[in-house]
Amino acid sequence: MFLDLNCDLCPLCRGRTRVVAPSGDYSSPVVLVGEAPGEREDLSGAPFVGRAGKMLDRLLEEEGLPRGSVMITNVVKCRPPRNRRPKEDEVQACRPYLEDDLKGKMIIVCLGKTACEALLGYKVTLKEVANQTFTIALGRERIDLVPTYHPSAALRNLEAREGLRATIRLILERFPDLQG
Repeated sequence: MFLDLNCDLCPLCRGRTRVVAPSGDYSSPVVLVGEAPGEREDLSGAPFVGRAGKMLDRLLEEEGLPRGSVMITNVVKCRPPRNRRPKEDEVQACRPYLEDDLKGKMIIVCLGKTACEALLGYKVTLKEVANQTFTIALGRERIDLVPTYHPSAALRNLEAREGLRATIRLILERFPDLQG
């Protein structure tokens, strides 16, 4: 199922400016998955371009992982009102699009609790699962999943920032050819 830029599968379509499609290298073995678009993402149509995106860009650059060498997407493709967490029915409505984004990937990096819970299928305490590797099944594929902190948490919390930095290092250890 290819992303429908006129999607109306859930109520989020009524408040959006744009559907936010994935960005980066679609053929990369690595995909970073966030929660949902924010205001700047909704206006631009690209994921992680606001304050959290700037933090992500900074950490990626500092660790030597070019943003363009990975794919970046979100669990839901439309901005929830007032940037609230997406509701379960909204997550489920976007699930086919997310699964399409994940096809052929070798590692999924879940940026934040919402992305982790959507893909693991159960509640997590991020501090307890950050930077551990889990394996999930998507259709016939088995894909490694690494939970980590959302870049918005890294804006205000040094522990989250260092946890996200450690995740980037883990990606580079596993895929050194992605290094810039």
